[in-house]
Amino acid sequence: MCATLSGPAGTPAPTRRALIGGAAATVLACPARAGTAPRVVVVGAGFGGATAARYLARGGAAVSLVEASPTYVACPFSNEVVAGLRGIEAQTFGYDGLGRAGLTLLRATASAVDPDARRVSLADGASLPYDRLILSPGIDLRFDAVPGYDAQAVTAMPHAWKAGAQTVLLARQLAALPEGGTVVLSAPANPYRCPPGPYERASLIAHFLKTRKPRAKLILLDAKDTFSKQKLFEEAWATLYPDVLEHVPLSSGGQVTAVDPAAMVVRTDFAEYKADVACIIPPQRAGRIAVLAGCADRSGWCPIDPVTFESQRVAGIHVIGDAAVAGAMPKSAFSANAQGKVCAQAVLDLLAGRAPQTPKLINTCYSLVAPGYGISIAGVFHPANGLLADVPGAGGTSPLGAPAAQRAQEAAQGEDWYRTITRDAFG
Repeated sequence: MCATLSGPAGTPAPTRRALIGGAAATVLACPARAGTAPRVVVVGAGFGGATAARYLARGGAAVSLVEASPTYVACPFSNEVVAGLRGIEAQTFGYDGLGRAGLTLLRATASAVDPDARRVSLADGASLPYDRLILSPGIDLRFDAVPGYDAQAVTAMPHAWKAGAQTVLLARQLAALPEGGTVVLSAPANPYRCPPGPYERASLIAHFLKTRKPRAKLILLDAKDTFSKQKLFEEAWATLYPDVLEHVPLSSGGQVTAVDPAAMVVRTDFAEYKADVACIIPPQRAGRIAVLAGCADRSGWCPIDPVTFESQRVAGIHVIGDAAVAGAMPKSAFSANAQGKVCAQAVLDLLAGRAPQTPKLINTCYSLVAPGYGISIAGVFHPANGLLADVPGAGGTSPLGAPAAQRAQEAAQGEDWYRTITRDAFG
């Protein structure tokens, strides 16, 4: 999936000013009340939750980080695993670094939230009191949105949109694809995790087919007519994969209306596609604990205050990362990482009786369309009219028609980013 950059590798130690700028942070100490550190519970230890917990602990809060999984498998660069370009171990991170960060890491599942009592219930029967709660639950897949596609169908038609076993399964299915076979990949309507991700996946699958299964074909069924970095992807496809990749947009009947996993058939309003390998990326919503806490609205996502990331629906709860309605800021690893830092500082300010400062957040998203061929899009976001909005003139994309050396440089920058952000989040 797409990778995102908060700042170049090897930059100096970050400052509080940098946090408010959205690139990095050193949080201020939060004075203890009545001799006791304020209690903050963080649920979810991905790029958002792990970052928020780490920076809160640096600021003097008593942090309990709740995460059910023993390791984190990162989505950025997982499309390279799908295409056989890297192993899943390069995506997998332990939490030992967080355990050394001065916080309490709990291997548990959060099952309920009582916002009146300010208490999080755990599936094992325990509960955690909090002064402030941060939810970073990621996404849940909407299996109700595509007829025929359910939790059992993923073994035949993997989504691989939560990195891990599904990623490995899709890679194995591609490796076993018969010569001359057909791969069908679906892209959902907005909003969803990592807007350029399906198109990077299509690019790298096309690369796999071109180099390993030259008579095979990829059909990309799309529930949209426009998408992130579209001109850059289309330029690359026309050059690299003209006979491999067929993109069917919404206006040409690209929206998937049903699937039959037993028959390996994918249907749209206008056609039926028989697949040897099918990757169905369904619509998504905020992770379940955010819904149980009352933070999600009818859209399935969680509206937030763009300055503090506090829920607009439930006081005392903050929502960061993919689950949040963050306006123009995309759902990505960097967004979660940057939001974790801004939210941590806002929580420390609120607990200390300070007014949080208005943030600016930066996002640069890299996508790989072939080995050594990277493209990117950048944006700067600030609170405006209750949402995070683009700062006019502050963003941009890679140029069309760039030389191979520039594409290679951006691919290398993406690798640098991955090392930097995983070290920042997980230690």
